[in-house]
Amino acid sequence: MVAAVVDVLVVLGAVAVVQFGYAALRYLLVGPPFSAPQLGLWGATGFGTAVAVAYLVGSWCTVGRTAGDQMMGLRVTGRSGARLTLVPAVLRAVLYLLFPLGLLWIPASRRRASVQDLLVGSAVVHDWYGRSRPHLGPAGSPGPPGHGAGERP
Repeated sequence: MVAAVVDVLVVLGAVAVVQFGYAALRYLLVGPPFSAPQLGLWGATGFGTAVAVAYLVGSWCTVGRTAGDQMMGLRVTGRSGARLTLVPAVLRAVLYLLFPLGLLWIPASRRRASVQDLLVGSAVVHDWYGRSRPHLGPAGSPGPPGHGAGERP
């Protein structure tokens, strides 16, 4: 839940930055007044949803985690452990936004998976250091080849 709160704050910040940028550009091109766009309820909801989907999909497809996931040491992957591709990431993001209560299924699930993960075939794994963290064997000795810093398994 902490990760979700952080992600909501990131999306709200992104929406504010985009609206401020629009207002500044409009002011420079058209002149006063300096004001944010008047989107109305549906427009603001649609714009915020689009920003949230873009943020979630972009994060999951590129680095496998959002800012909130990073804080909590989580990574979103496919069941095989590979990064999510575009279609599952979009489906997961849309389900995440339409049905946030699906996250409450996590404690009841044997896989510790949300409803969104079960429907899309994704998994959330604990990964505090990312894949570049060196694997240390017993007593701090380097682990097997292919698991050191900068090496790919």
